[in-house]
Amino acid sequence: MLIDIFCHFLPARYLEQRNKRAGASFGTQYAKYFRANPGLTDLDIRFRILDKFPEVRQLLTIAGPNVESITAPEDTVELARIANDELAEMVARHPDRFISAGACLPMNDIDAALREADRAIQDLGFCAVEIFTDINGKPLDSPEFSPLYEKMQDYDLPILLHPRRTNTTADYADEATSKFLVYTNFGWPFETSKAMARLAFGGVLEKYPRLKIVTHHAGGMVPFFHKRIDLSWDFNERLMGYAGDGQSRTRAPLDWYRSFYCDTAIQGNTFALMCAHDFFGTDHMLFGTDCPYDDELGERVYRETIPAVEAMAISDEDKRKIFEGNARRLFKLDAR
Repeated sequence: MLIDIFCHFLPARYLEQRNKRAGASFGTQYAKYFRANPGLTDLDIRFRILDKFPEVRQLLTIAGPNVESITAPEDTVELARIANDELAEMVARHPDRFISAGACLPMNDIDAALREADRAIQDLGFCAVEIFTDINGKPLDSPEFSPLYEKMQDYDLPILLHPRRTNTTADYADEATSKFLVYTNFGWPFETSKAMARLAFGGVLEKYPRLKIVTHHAGGMVPFFHKRIDLSWDFNERLMGYAGDGQSRTRAPLDWYRSFYCDTAIQGNTFALMCAHDFFGTDHMLFGTDCPYDDELGERVYRETIPAVEAMAISDEDKRKIFEGNARRLFKLDAR
C-alpha cells in the first residue's frame, strides 16, 4: 500500500456553502480554477485517477484557501464542521480509496478550533489536523495558538502544515501583485520555511517537544539551504552577538529543523527528494503528492512521484517506510 498523506478535496456542500458565505466575487474568481482542476470536486474523476494506481490510499484534507482567510468566524466554525462531516462520510463510504482525513479547523476562533479538533478526532476518527503557515497574518508562534499545540501533543497525532501566500503579496513595493507565479513557485516554500523558523525558535517546539508537524513540499527551503542556515547562525551568534531575538534556545538550530517531518510532494525530482531525505532522515519522510494539483487529468503527481521515490538511493526497507510505514506509525492508522 502507498499512503498519500497530503491530498486535497472540496466536498459539494462545503464548496457551495463556502462560496456563498465568502461572497459572490470569491465564487466567480475561483470558478475557472475549479474547471481547470475537476479532480478537486468530482469523485468520479478522483476514482478514475486512483483506478490507475490501485495501491494508493489517500489521507484527505480540505483544499485551500484556508477557510478563516475568506470568512468571518461564525461562518468559519460552521464551514469547518460541514467540511469535516463530509470528509468523514467519504472515508466511511470508500475505505478502499481513503484511509483517513485531517481536520479543517476554524483558526480565527481558537476555542471553536479546539472543540472541532476534539470532535474530528474523537467522534469522526480523524488522524490529524491541518493548519496553514500563517493565520490571517499572525505567526504560528503567537501565544493564542498554544492550546492547539498542547492538544495535538496530548493526542500524539500530527499537524499537517500547508503553505499560504496569494498573488496579492507583491514581490516589489511599487507593484500591486506578484508576477510570473513567484508567489506560489517560490513564495510557498518560503512561507513553509518561515513558519518552521517561528515554530522552532519562537518557543513552540521547546514547550511541546513531542509535537509532530508534517511540512508540505519536502520541508520548503530548509533541506537545500541547511548548510547556509548553520553557517548563518554560527556567524551571527559568534561574531555579531546575535541573541536569538529574545528567545532562549536549548538545541542547535539544525536540530530544531530536523524535528519536523516532510512529505514527497515536489512532483518527482529524485535528486531533490534525496536532499530532503539526507536532511530529515527516513523516519521523518512520508509519501505525499498534493493530489490532484497537476494537469487536467489529475494523475501526473502519481506518474512522477512514485517512480521518483522508487529511484531514491536508499534501501527497499526505507522506501517501504516512506510509502507506508511512517504514515501508519505517525497517524496511528492501525489503531483507528
